[in-house]
Amino acid sequence: MEIHSSASMLKILLFLCISSSTILLQAQAETIKYCEKSANYVVKVSDAKILPDPVVRGEPFTFKISAYTPETIPSGDLVYEITYAGAEGAPAIFHHDLCEEAACPLPAGDFTLIHTELLPSYTPLGTYNVKLTFNDYKDNQLTCIKFPFKIGSESSVSSI
Repeated sequence: MEIHSSASMLKILLFLCISSSTILLQAQAETIKYCEKSANYVVKVSDAKILPDPVVRGEPFTFKISAYTPETIPSGDLVYEITYAGAEGAPAIFHHDLCEEAACPLPAGDFTLIHTELLPSYTPLGTYNVKLTFNDYKDNQLTCIKFPFKIGSESSVSSI
């Protein structure tokens, strides 16, 4: 039987934690996809989270979108389209003014959009997809992303 010192055990645990965090961050980055792979969007999204995870039907949940813009954005619109994964049908569409979710004008640099939404208590459990389109005040598309989230008892990758 091999005996490890406290210091060596601490190093092993630290290595495992760092390795696990790296893998989880890579998994999350892969869940956010741009709508058009070849598009050169002005706004670059680095993270999308939905809290709580999983979403509880009939209770508010919050989108937190971290992004970067190289230029000031005076105003714009955000369109959230939510669909049930694997099912065809009309999405639930939510239109919001950028200035309701961030201070306008939005200065160049890193920013976070925070939006709270409420789905009805009869919303079916399962995996859903969000399509977020961000347009400026001239209706130019600044970015468009897609990512999944869950309503139910299982954890979603989107909260990592």
